[in-house]
Amino acid sequence: MPDITRDEVAHLANLARIDLDDAELDHLAPQLSVILESIASIADVAAADIPPTSHAIPLTNVFREDVVRPSLTAEQALSGAPASEQQRFSVPRILGDEQ
Repeated sequence: MPDITRDEVAHLANLARIDLDDAELDHLAPQLSVILESIASIADVAAADIPPTSHAIPLTNVFREDVVRPSLTAEQALSGAPASEQQRFSVPRILGDEQ
């Protein structure tokens, strides 16, 4: 597996909105490479005759059935909101258009 470059770490930090200085970028790049190599080594252990699982024991759904009950109307729910638009809560934008 190729090493992660300092520029790739900077790009990931930017996507995660984490401000890293030069020393942190230089420190984290080799660490992330080791982590990815460790994760890749798991593929070597997996055998074709073993099915992939998400849990060691079987799970069952413990949720209740959905039942329609009387509830608030849209107007009642929005009556205490500071701002609403088209029967929705209106909130300030927190992400820019850079994504």
